[in-house]
Amino acid sequence: MRTRTLSGMLLVTFTITACTSVGRDVSSPAMPSDAVSTPGDSAAAPDLSELHVMTTGWATDFSKHEVPLGEFISGGPGKDGIPAIDEPRFESVGDVDWLEADEPVIAFGIGEDRRAYPIQILVWHEIVNDQFGDQPVTVTFCPLCHTAIVFDRRFDGRTLDFGTTGNLRYSDLVMYDRQTESWWQQATGRAVVGELTGAQLEFLPSQLISWERFRTEHPTGQALSRDTGHVRDYGRNPYAGYDRVDSSPFLLDDWTLIDGRLSPKVRVLGLVVDDEAVAYPFPFLAEEPVVNDEVGGMPVVIVWAPGTVSGLGGETVAGGEEVGAANAFSREVDGRTLSFSAAADGLMRDEQTGTTWSFDGTALEGELAGAQLELLVADSPFWFAWAVFRPDTEVWQP
Repeated sequence: MRTRTLSGMLLVTFTITACTSVGRDVSSPAMPSDAVSTPGDSAAAPDLSELHVMTTGWATDFSKHEVPLGEFISGGPGKDGIPAIDEPRFESVGDVDWLEADEPVIAFGIGEDRRAYPIQILVWHEIVNDQFGDQPVTVTFCPLCHTAIVFDRRFDGRTLDFGTTGNLRYSDLVMYDRQTESWWQQATGRAVVGELTGAQLEFLPSQLISWERFRTEHPTGQALSRDTGHVRDYGRNPYAGYDRVDSSPFLLDDWTLIDGRLSPKVRVLGLVVDDEAVAYPFPFLAEEPVVNDEVGGMPVVIVWAPGTVSGLGGETVAGGEEVGAANAFSREVDGRTLSFSAAADGLMRDEQTGTTWSFDGTALEGELAGAQLELLVADSPFWFAWAVFRPDTEVWQP
């Protein structure tokens, strides 16, 4: 019997000691607003005594904020010390000879334009401001939380360009837009400090998959080039060993925020539909790789497949242990709800027509050949990062 439980179970037992969304409307965010909301008083002069990070060189309106300013801590580098990529260059899939088959990439596309953003580049840059025709997007990756999220970077009629503040909140990347210098929480896509406080970016559906899977499914696609305009040791992992499941998050100031239902760095597929949040732990999905579920009233299917390594485990991004990859889709096709079972690695078969479906939701053979499942906005973060921003989340288990 499949259940979703709030009591859950620990994958690894650990002790904490103190040391110092997508809904049916595709514009709905996959992750929530912050659990803590403390609006600032825009009429009063900002009290910066609470702020523990540098304000020199910032034009940010610190009088406006919806989270306590004391929750921000420095991650080390200052403003733009981790440089975003603003003029991304790309290589054709067939020309790329520097990616290993099983190393992770963020896959995103609009129409036939499919692009891979290698984690071996994003660990050094964290943000790529890109453009798909008239659609501006921001591709983001926070190594400390393992949050790989793509946003529409338009808000209120203007296009925003994002950079890194050098600060963290709950161990998560804090971005800023260069137009107003408002600060944005990467995990939620929400402006939490500055002129645009309360603004919400639209999440766009993406995948975190292996390079082999991307180039097989999108042979005419492109990959972000190492020719970034910056000198970095691409391929080397500056976070070697960080992904050990029972290890403590880096620079998480309040350890009481760690949800003990799972070990901190277990990877989960996090899904929100109509404000109902469910986490699907990868170790459970490895045992049951196709899950038919209902979240927020929507019939969904979760599919997991082997073949993708962790980018944060080994000395190189390609040198980590296998963790696999997972996607979430709507089970509704042409007005009917399908139920799926596992076929070969990453393949599914629906019980209604016997059609075989690929890992990216394409019907390959059978009555529905050529149909496409709707890819939902979902992320594959570490458990602690998902739970700190979604404390109401349920945990699925077989």
